[in-house]
Amino acid sequence: MGLWVRESSFYKNFFRLTLLIALQNIITLGVNLSDNLLLGGYSQAALSGVALANQIQFVLQMLVMGAAEGLVILSARSWGAKNLEAVKKAASIGMRIALLVSLVMWVVVFVFPHGCMSLFTNEDRVIEEGAAYLRIICFSYLFFAVTNVLLASLRSVEIVRIGFIVSLSTLIINVCLNYVLIYGHFGFPRMGVSGSATATLAARIIETFIVIVFIKRFDRRLMLKLKDFYRIDMQLFRQYLRIGSPILMANLLWACAMGAQSAILGHMGEASIAANSVATTVFQLVTVITYASASATAVVIGKTIGEGHISKIKTYSKTLQLLYLFIGLATGLVLFVAKDYVMDLYAISSDAKTLAVQFMTVLSITVVGTAYQMPALTGIVRSGGDTKFVLYNDFIFMWLIVLPASALCAFVFGLSPLMTFICLKCDQILKCFVALVKVNRFRWIRTFGTDTAPVDSTKSAAT
Repeated sequence: MGLWVRESSFYKNFFRLTLLIALQNIITLGVNLSDNLLLGGYSQAALSGVALANQIQFVLQMLVMGAAEGLVILSARSWGAKNLEAVKKAASIGMRIALLVSLVMWVVVFVFPHGCMSLFTNEDRVIEEGAAYLRIICFSYLFFAVTNVLLASLRSVEIVRIGFIVSLSTLIINVCLNYVLIYGHFGFPRMGVSGSATATLAARIIETFIVIVFIKRFDRRLMLKLKDFYRIDMQLFRQYLRIGSPILMANLLWACAMGAQSAILGHMGEASIAANSVATTVFQLVTVITYASASATAVVIGKTIGEGHISKIKTYSKTLQLLYLFIGLATGLVLFVAKDYVMDLYAISSDAKTLAVQFMTVLSITVVGTAYQMPALTGIVRSGGDTKFVLYNDFIFMWLIVLPASALCAFVFGLSPLMTFICLKCDQILKCFVALVKVNRFRWIRTFGTDTAPVDSTKSAAT
């Protein structure tokens, strides 16, 4: 069995999905980048406050994405089996879970904005700016949940262009309103971080409206209706929980871990907060292909299993791993070259700029590991049906190794922010060894009740 797939349709489908999802992701990140850049020119305290406030948004995002990922795993298989009714039922379940999560997050953030910010830093100016942002942005949580579950439902049946259109509209609206409201142009009041939050809230409301209009007027494949969300299939719901609950838990642990990382750096001074914000934003921008490849993989692997072509999975997985490595090397090179040029866009202190360049240098190396292990584990293994492994893996690496070691570096041994940052990112390389063994043993393929297509006779890889 060769390392490379010889089917042109495989590459066409994978790269089409990857590029379209990447375009959507890069524009979505453009929204965060516009906030980052415009607030970076407004004040360092505003930039730092919003950066830490967005850690709470990140928790919500990971939980909603967890609900969406469980939906995609079930729905992509149903799509491969031509069972559209199961896709609609999965969409209903995913929507209920995402709305419940976003509602709880909204209540907590709206009632305790200062308390939430105090988890990340003890800098009074940063806490005040972040709390002002949270009071407004929390109203966008429900709209964010609805939009992303609907887009995940469409993505699972290989409708991805609408995600690009939605993200582009959000970017344009957000940038224009940010410019007007943060600085008070064209007669509007100078609102600072509150203006940024208002701009993002408006953009989230409009993007939800666009997705709903697309589904109602233009979608001829899935044809979701409002009544589809009123009903729930309890058998599928139990199956969704069995598959999706490890994903939700893994995403929650990961989001909390990212928040803990920001808290560790946040307690090392305002310069560290700003530097981490800049480095993370640029990192997210150049790794859109990596994260898109994981999403595309979930659809490709899930659909292939749903079609019953288990014998193709081994070759597909080997080819995908090689593609991930090429993506990682290219991404690392781009980040290393770009790191010195982006700093001219930020009005932050020289100490923060120096730290940001150092952080990006570290990330240009660790990103190669990220580009391999992340899609290999969350794209191949998870979509293959072994949804618990990523949960166990992340818990061990992040909560038992990386975070305790980083806390010791920062608060016991008194090491520099750079050394602490290296410790925080070391798991991205270490996980590669685990991913290499896990993926290539092929013990992660599972079949579910929604897999109604006939499975081929060569299913020896499945357990």
